Parts: sequence; C-alpha cells; structure tokens
Amino acid sequence: MLMASRYFQFIDLDPRSAAGTLTTGQSARPVPRPFARGLELRDVGFTYPGSERAVLDGLSFTIPAGAKVAIVGENGAGKTTIVKLLSRLYDPTAGAVLLDGTDLRDYDLNDVRGAVSVVFQDFVRYEFSVADNIGFGDVRDVDDRERIEATARRTGAHDTVVALPQGYDTMLGKTYDEGVDLSGGEWQFLAIARALMSNAEILILDEPTAALDALKEQELYERFATLTEGRTVVFISHRFSTVRMADAIVVLEDGHVTESGSHEELVALGGKYSRMYKTQAARYGN
Repeated sequence: MLMASRYFQFIDLDPRSAAGTLTTGQSARPVPRPFARGLELRDVGFTYPGSERAVLDGLSFTIPAGAKVAIVGENGAGKTTIVKLLSRLYDPTAGAVLLDGTDLRDYDLNDVRGAVSVVFQDFVRYEFSVADNIGFGDVRDVDDRERIEATARRTGAHDTVVALPQGYDTMLGKTYDEGVDLSGGEWQFLAIARALMSNAEILILDEPTAALDALKEQELYERFATLTEGRTVVFISHRFSTVRMADAIVVLEDGHVTESGSHEELVALGGKYSRMYKTQAARYGN
C-alpha cells in the first residue's frame, strides 16, 4: 500500500515542479543524419530532484561524430548521469547538451531516442525468447530472424544461442516452466547484441564488460572496431583494458572534467588517470 500511495503521488506531480524533468513542449525538428559535428556538453549542471548536491557542475567536453569516447571516474563522479542526459531521460538543470550545435531539447524527443542506443549497467533481462531479446533493439524488425542471427554472429553471442535447447526460440528466465536462465555474462552479451541491432547513430555502453570473463572481454575487444564502425560511441568502464579502445578519454571527478586525452597522453600526464591505470595494471603484474 505504501508503494501504491507513492505511485499516485508521483503521477499527480506537475512535470514542471522538478528541475531536470523533460520540457513539455514538443518540437518536430528531426535529428540530423549523419551527424556533421557530434555532441557537446556545454557548462552542464545537474541536480537530482529532492537533492541539494549537484552531481554535475559546469561540465564541458565534446564527443566528435564517429569518435569512440570513454568516460572514467570513481563511483559517484556523475558518469551514468551523463548517459541519462545524452539519451534525454533527463534534461540538464544548467547548461545544455548540443547535437551538431543545436540543443537536444530543440529536436523531436522520439527522434532523439531513436538516434541513441544504450546498454545500461542494470540492463533489462527480458523473459521472452532469445530472438526477441535481440530483436527488441529494433522493434520494426523484431521478426527478421536473418538480421537477428547476423547481429548475434557479429557480437559473438551466436555460439551461446545455438547451444540452447531451442536455439533462438528458447524462452529465457524462470517465469515459464520451459525457461532457461543464463549466466550474467551471457545476458550481457545479449544486451550488447540488442543495442547493436539498432541503427542508432549513438551507441552508449555503461560498464559493457562488467559481467564478462577475461576471454569474453577479449573477444568483444577484438570485434569492437568492426561492431561500431560508423557510429559515435560513448562507454563507461572501470576496466582499463576496455577504456584503451577509446579515441579519447574523459576523466571525471566531483562532477567536473579534470583530464582528457588519449590513453598514452593521460598516462604520460601522471595525473588521476595514470594513477588509476597503474593501480589496476599492478594487479596483473604490468
């Protein structure tokens, strides 16, 4: 009953009563395809409703069209909040997120959502068939088995799928008697395949290899350039073997950008990134 009462309090809220909620006005302006310049976060600030602490404060950096950009930082630095702003689940409470020089709020919301594909750290495990789990990445082609299988092959999920009792028709999860559960890493591979099923220009991966073992991570690493060709990619990771795939790395601390550059540049700089990288590398004897 407590949950129900909070639900009704929530739906009765005026959307304009909390900073950071989406603006109610709808624009019909389409997102440019392909991107000419890319994304820019300009003096972005964000404070979650009900909190007095700013998660992001005066944050500025660019994500060039077609680039692979990694965002790193300690827990609570604001990394996942940036993902939510880029995908317009929230709007900044200060500053702006720009796409090709235009505020994201000036584009059609559905078109923005269609231009972004996200694998969140707490991705959804759909208790449907394997084919549906991948096909939901582009619901218009959810019945296109050929495209679904091609996507699974490209991501490396195909070998796992064909070993299941009914292959792509296998029901997943324990809701159904015939359902088969997967390991955390296998679910994550399906989530990545689902994201790549989309034709979105922007691919965002929040801890994309967190549940993968070292061999699966290496397999994904080897496929990464081909999988993301022609897309703008933003990924968040604590694993520096993954971070090194990026063209550029942005280091966050307390909602600010403290360093940015390539892996080699940041290691040579000897700052926060270099210390984090060397600490992790030391665990593997490097």
